[in-house]
Formats: sequence, structure tokens, C-alpha cells
Amino acid sequence: MLRLQSMVISSCLLLAVTAKKLQAQRLIPQPTQVTATTGVFKLSGATAIIGGRSAGEAKYLQEAFDDRIHLKLPLQPSAQSNFIRLTLNEKLDSLLGKEGYQLKVTPAGATITATTNAGIFYGIQSLQQLIAYKDGNYFISGVEIQDKPRFGWRAFMLDEGRHFKGAAAVKKLLEEMAALKMNTFHWHLTDDQGWRIEIKKYPLLTKVGGHRDSTQTGSWNSTVYDGKPHDGFYTQEQIRDIIAYAAARHITIIPEIEMPGHSAAAIAAYPWLGTKHTPIKVPGKFGVHYDVYNVTDPKVITFLHDVLDEVMQLFPSKVIHIGGDEVKYDQWKADAGVQAYMKEHQLASPADLQIYFTNNISTYLAGKQRRMMGWNEIMGAKLHEYNDSKDIGTTKLAPGTIVHFWKGELNLITDAVSKGYDVVNSYHAATYLDYNYEEISLEKAYSFDPIPAGLDARYHSKILGTGCQMWGEWIPDVMSMEDKVYPRLAAYAEDGWTLPANKNFKDFQTALQVFYARWSNRSIYYHR
Repeated sequence: MLRLQSMVISSCLLLAVTAKKLQAQRLIPQPTQVTATTGVFKLSGATAIIGGRSAGEAKYLQEAFDDRIHLKLPLQPSAQSNFIRLTLNEKLDSLLGKEGYQLKVTPAGATITATTNAGIFYGIQSLQQLIAYKDGNYFISGVEIQDKPRFGWRAFMLDEGRHFKGAAAVKKLLEEMAALKMNTFHWHLTDDQGWRIEIKKYPLLTKVGGHRDSTQTGSWNSTVYDGKPHDGFYTQEQIRDIIAYAAARHITIIPEIEMPGHSAAAIAAYPWLGTKHTPIKVPGKFGVHYDVYNVTDPKVITFLHDVLDEVMQLFPSKVIHIGGDEVKYDQWKADAGVQAYMKEHQLASPADLQIYFTNNISTYLAGKQRRMMGWNEIMGAKLHEYNDSKDIGTTKLAPGTIVHFWKGELNLITDAVSKGYDVVNSYHAATYLDYNYEEISLEKAYSFDPIPAGLDARYHSKILGTGCQMWGEWIPDVMSMEDKVYPRLAAYAEDGWTLPANKNFKDFQTALQVFYARWSNRSIYYHR
């Protein structure tokens, strides 16, 4: 531990006491404006934290300093010097927005000013990166920072349907997201290979759907299985605890409950949810192979409403992600009842049936003051070779839907935004963390722009932001997951926060040394 602490100190010192250019330096993510000033602020056990109306953030800062540099700073109502002051000023909204902040460090102390406590929290993250150590003293050199994020949606997605990780691993991820000013945790909780969220009305979802007998290993075409049972799910009590942990770090958790495809685990639990009504096992093979919900059956719709009701009781997020990706239409085409339903409702293709179903789910969510989000298949375009060329939808997607773009070209994003839909850009070739470092290098991750080249400027405001996705097929344990996530998570954080003019990959690499030391100190296995 002492060796790792020394690494942190050395890295901070390197950044703080070399050239003045680095003093005004590179943080991650890089702020909007950073100006070095004269003097240093020396930290000590007597440095007071003045929380004001930011009591939660003051407590977080106190605990962070104790954990990182072992200084137990007192919480006080006021101080004339030797202070870290947190100040809310709503009048700065036009300058800083809801997540921006100002940070000013002088020999007397440090002041963080923001319009909301989210901004205060992000100022605290920047302050921590500026701490240096020399001659037995911790200090922060004089600096003035004015900062706010480029995008309001800065997300990381964890897929636990394929491999369950558990609460400790999730909280560890949330802490690193917070340090990088990411504000959205997209939690992929159901898939063909596992159902990971307790639904009290349907206990077999976790009792049956949360277990599989064996798991495919190696690669997509492998016929080798590990022969080991894989289990795991979150109780509703555990989920509430994780939501509270995230909220204290100004992270919103967006749950994803897959429908109508990627639903084999649910159908294994309740076979009447599918079109065949025959028992199946939770599959251990990955890929797009399996049963889908029979969305023409009123009992299935009631089931999905019941599930969503319990999800909405748990998650305060105003956005609910329903997946919608990679639906194979073979079972719908083969089922006479589904075909009769399509004819009755004048639905020309299975893609139209999916949009019709999706719109009804959207209406249900809207009635609960929630907003639906789904992968960009929900717009009805043909994106996959396993669907027929005629399997395209002409039904209009419900207004207010957030389209989560992952596959396709510029014309598909343009189609979405020109029709008024907001988009989160998670283009797979640039943001999928399950891809190896040969496919998506750190530099390629860093160079991603959520606003795609060629998008008409009048639509730029429709891009809410970006997300990076840790799909779980080939990450059976925490170490394999961390190797994929770090250090690329830091690159994606800067893609979402920093203005393109302020990005510089070489400077980013230098600033990463602090995070390498941080991750080592926290026993995080990052990719070397």
C-alpha cells in the first residue's frame, strides 16, 4: 500500500511541479478553461471544508481526502483561511449550466462554485487531481478553472445478462465513473443467457432465468463449453442500495429490460411468453439464436407491464431502456396467430409489428411519466443479414423516444434526428469495449466524436451524448472486464465532456499517469 501511495504522490508531483504549462494542465476530462496563477495552497489536518448547502458533497470530499491522502479535514460553517469552500450560485446557470463549475485556488484556500450540487461534485473531482506532494506537504498550486460538459449524457454500459458481476464490482465501476465525471450508468440486466433483476410477481425469472448450466468459451463459433453453472441476480434491496450509491455520485442508473428479443431466459422461466409455448433451458451459447416474446398475446403484454411497473418502482430514472435490438423474426413469421394479428392491425412486416409493440410500450411508459429508449433497430431499418430484405418497417416510431444508435451509417442518424428524435451515439466500431485493443485502440477511443462527421449542424443539438458499452459474453470475471474497460473509460469520458478544440491525445496520455497510479492503488487491473 505504501508503495502504491508513493506512486500516486510521484505522479501528482510530476504533473504539479514541472513546467508551468503542465500546472495549468491536463485533467481528465480536460476542462473548458484552465489558467495557472501564482502561489500554492498548503493542505493540512486543519484545512476546513465549508459545505454550505452542499452537505453531501462536503461529506464525500472529507471521505475522499481521508481515503486518498489520509488527511481528516474538519467540516466547519466558516473559515477565513485554510479552507475548501463549496458555494452554490444559481445566477451562474447561463454560464455553467447544471453540471459546470468554477474552481479557484489561492494561498488562502480553494473555492468551488456551481449552480447545482452536481457541478460542485465535478469541481471536487478536478480538485483531487490537482493535489501534489513535496517535502512532507500536500498542496495545490494556484489555478482558476471554468468548466462545463459538452454533452449531458455521458454513459457507461455494463452487460450483466451474460456474466453476472455483483454489487462490489458495480460500485467500483461507479466510483471510477464519478472520478471521470460520467453521469449515466446503463445497466443491461436481462438477456438470453440470464435474468439478473428480482421481479417479485414472477419469481421464476431469477430462480430459473438467473441460472444456466454451462457457458460457451473461446469465440462466437466455438463448440467448447466450460461445464460450470453460472448464477446470479440482484435483489430489489440490493438494487436500491446501488441506486443510492450512484445518486450520491450524481450518476443516474438507466435500466435495460430487453424486449421483444434477447428474451430466452424469461421464456425459459415462463414458456407461455414465447410463440412455441414449449420448455427451453437458459442458453449458454452466445449470439442471436433464440426465442422471442409473442407480442401479440395480451398475457405477454400484461407480463411486460408488470415487470416494468416493478422496475419503475425501483429506478427513479426518467428513461427506461427496452433494448429492441437483434430480433429474429422467424418465429413470428411461422406462427399463424401472429400472422393473423398482423393482418388485423394492418402491419405489413415483422418490423412494423415490432414498432407497433414498441410504441405501445412507449405509451405505457409515458403514462407513468417515463421516456422510452431503445437501440436503433426500433426504427425499423434492416440492419442484419439474418432478416429478409422485406423486413423493414414503415410505421412511425412514437415521438419522444430516445434512439440509441449503435449500428449503421450516417444516413440512419440523420433519419432519426430529422424526424425529431433525440439520439445517444454509441457507434459500435468506436465504443464497444468488448472489442480488443487492436480493433479499438486507446487513441481510436479518444478520437471518437459523438457528433458524426457530415451531420447537418441544425441537428447537432439532437445528439444527447455518448455511451461506451461493456458487453459481457467474453468477460467471465472482473479482471477480464477491467482489462477491457481501463484505460479506455477515461478516453470515452473525455469524448463526452471536453470540447474538441481542447482535446490532445499526447497530453491525455501524460495525464493518464495519475489514473494508472489511482487504479493500481485501488487494485484495478488496467490494460498495459
